[in-house]
Amino acid sequence: MNQMAVPAHKTIRREQEMKFGTQITGSGVRFRLWAPQAQRVELRLIGGKTLPMMASERGWFELEVPGVGPGTRYMFAIDGALEVPDPASRYQPQDVDGPSEVLDPLSYEWRDLGWRGRPWEEAVFYQLHIGTFTEQGTFRAAIDKLDYLVELGVTAIQLLPLAEFKGDWNWGYDGAMLFAPDASYGHPDDLKALVDAAHERGLMMFADVIYNHFGPKGNYLPAYAPVMTEKHKTPWGAALNYDDEGAHTVRDIVFANARFWINEYRFDGLRFDAVHAIQDTGPKHMLQDLAEQTRAATDGRYIHLVQENSKNQAGWFKRGWHGGPWLYDAQWNDDVHHCLHVAATGEKFWYYENYEGRTDLLGRSLAEGYAYQGEITPHEGEPKGEPSAFLPSTAFVAFIQNHDQIGNRPFGERIGQLVPAAVTRVLATIYLLSPQIPMVFMGEEWDSKRPFLFFTDVGEDLAEAIRKGRREEMRHMIGDSEPDRLPPDPMAEATFRACKLDWEETDEAGPTSHLSLYRTLLALRREEIVPRLRGMQGYAGRYQILGDKAVRVSWTLGDGSTLVLSANLGSEPVSGVDLSHPHLWVEGTVSGDTLQPWSAVYDLHLAPAQGTTGVQDS
Repeated sequence: MNQMAVPAHKTIRREQEMKFGTQITGSGVRFRLWAPQAQRVELRLIGGKTLPMMASERGWFELEVPGVGPGTRYMFAIDGALEVPDPASRYQPQDVDGPSEVLDPLSYEWRDLGWRGRPWEEAVFYQLHIGTFTEQGTFRAAIDKLDYLVELGVTAIQLLPLAEFKGDWNWGYDGAMLFAPDASYGHPDDLKALVDAAHERGLMMFADVIYNHFGPKGNYLPAYAPVMTEKHKTPWGAALNYDDEGAHTVRDIVFANARFWINEYRFDGLRFDAVHAIQDTGPKHMLQDLAEQTRAATDGRYIHLVQENSKNQAGWFKRGWHGGPWLYDAQWNDDVHHCLHVAATGEKFWYYENYEGRTDLLGRSLAEGYAYQGEITPHEGEPKGEPSAFLPSTAFVAFIQNHDQIGNRPFGERIGQLVPAAVTRVLATIYLLSPQIPMVFMGEEWDSKRPFLFFTDVGEDLAEAIRKGRREEMRHMIGDSEPDRLPPDPMAEATFRACKLDWEETDEAGPTSHLSLYRTLLALRREEIVPRLRGMQGYAGRYQILGDKAVRVSWTLGDGSTLVLSANLGSEPVSGVDLSHPHLWVEGTVSGDTLQPWSAVYDLHLAPAQGTTGVQDS
């Protein structure tokens, strides 16, 4: 009996060509290093010869070696004294101080042909740390959880930073090798397999990149190139050189790195860490150059760029004549988090002082984006932010947890460990159904009891300084009532392991569980909110204070519909609220014209020709 042959799945191989690092040639490998402050550079092949590299103009050293290929390990010797790995290494199997390994970027066969990404309005983020997301802590293990995330209602995965860092565990913000995914998570091809598998399921993938500092270990560039400048200072010391002598090539390295993650690893977007710490007084700010070059380097698929920016600079998110972003799609909206967190917990230490008793800021951050738009903040005593009402709500990413807001607490408590479950359900309702783009932190959806603590493995020589600095930073949070209670040791492997998610907790999720609520709310968002976000304009949000910790917020959506939130985050009922319309969702209790304590109601008033929506209660 004849059987029809099943056609093989079409695949494609991809490489981001660049002038940094290694290039596989027809006869071997070309090695290149930018070292303008070096007199001579040699290539040391591990287990082989040491070969002089040829100096060329503008500080470049180059050598093509026949007969070598993928798998070759090598170091560069600077002026006969210092041996360093390749700063553009694609793979560091022996950590940041070890030799680099030549990698063939064309070895992986991609299956995601035709993947165009997804429109920004469809984004529902899930932030995760590869090392603690699963027990194995690898790229391959994360693939096994993708179907779960699809069922949850997630459309985009936001990975914490991947660049090679010192040691076996780290949040990722101590990266030193920008082009090498950390080897503790697996081989680079494993990361490509994760991205590929996500695309097969319709999931976007985002990488978190850090262009404001390098980690304390493994960055050898300053020994032979002007990558840092004393012209500016940052919380980590000297600033990256974006506007001083030699800045042109430094900028090229960063721009090449952004293109690399987008094109060679097929990420659908980038999250830029703490851009407020990037300083550039040159004629064209590197953040503008970075966004323009990254967008121009793609193949026409959807690419999304997100900032973390504590200065709340609205201009980066302006929309163009076409309705899309000019440079960046959105900013993480810390203000929404802070307002909701303070309302829920009553905490007023640190920057939470800025939001204590400010119901107006709660309404403003939900309606307009930034809570502070140029006013002086009590904690810092300085003006913060810019007017942001002109931006659509989709220019902001909202959340009630993330790695910082949990991990920068001494004991890494999640919001569910600080307030009752009924409170977290209301917080989730508010941010998951708002027009701002939601971001769930891993495990939040089932109210995970595992902490997310600060952990790092940068070496014993820095251990005591890190421990002391952490204790000093956290002292104001521990308070006078528990002066002897010390945070877990950030250098201990046990601290890292304590943060690994317990997936067995999901087995306990019933129809009234947090997990069920998140799935239902995200399904409702997908059906009723997302189709109406495209075309949403600025000045679309308005708010009204109903009482202490009680607000009414309305947004005009892109199709002319009006979404209305009535929320009471206080301990007393609030009466006199118009609750006569059919409700999209009710969390908590409403009766007549009264919002009971800790309740939230969403109504959707459709444009005249669209009809009405039904009532849904939790």
